[in-house]
Amino acid sequence: MAVEFAFIAPILIVLFVGTIALCNALICRAKVTTVAASAADLVAQDETISTAQLNDVFSAVNAIVYPYPSAGSRIIITSIKEDPAHRGQYVVDWSVAQNTTAHSPGSSISVPTGLVTSGASVILAEVSYTYTPPSTEFIANGFTMNDSFYARPRRSAFVTKTS
Repeated sequence: MAVEFAFIAPILIVLFVGTIALCNALICRAKVTTVAASAADLVAQDETISTAQLNDVFSAVNAIVYPYPSAGSRIIITSIKEDPAHRGQYVVDWSVAQNTTAHSPGSSISVPTGLVTSGASVILAEVSYTYTPPSTEFIANGFTMNDSFYARPRRSAFVTKTS
C-alpha cells in the first residue's frame, strides 16, 4: 500500500497545486474584466473629467486588482467620437493611460458597428494584465489577459477632459 501511495502521491500533489493555480488565474481574469467595466463606467458618469479625477479612477480600479500586484496592469481610457470629416469613421477625442502609451488624439480607431450614434461619443477602457502564478514551475513567464469595455456617457453626448 505504501508503494502504491508513493506512485500516486506526486500526481495528486501536482493536480492539487494545478487546481489552485487555475482557480487563481480565473479569479484574476474576472478582476481584469471588472477593472475594464469599472473604469469605463466611472468615466462615463461625468460630463467633464479632470486629470486628477482620472488619476482617482486609476487608483480605484487598481484597488480592484488586489491582492494581485497592480504593477502588472496596463490601462487605457479613451473617448471616441465620430470623425466629422468622414461619416462612419471614428477618431480618438482624448486618451489617458497607466503603465503604457495612450492613443493619440485625432488618430483613427475602430469601433463595433452601431455603437457610436451620430453626434455622440463612447468611452473605451482597455485593460491588459500580465498574470504570473505564485508557483512558476510550469508557467515561468506568466501570461497576458486582455479585456475592453465600452460605455456611453450618461449625462451628455461627450465626456470632456480638462487639465
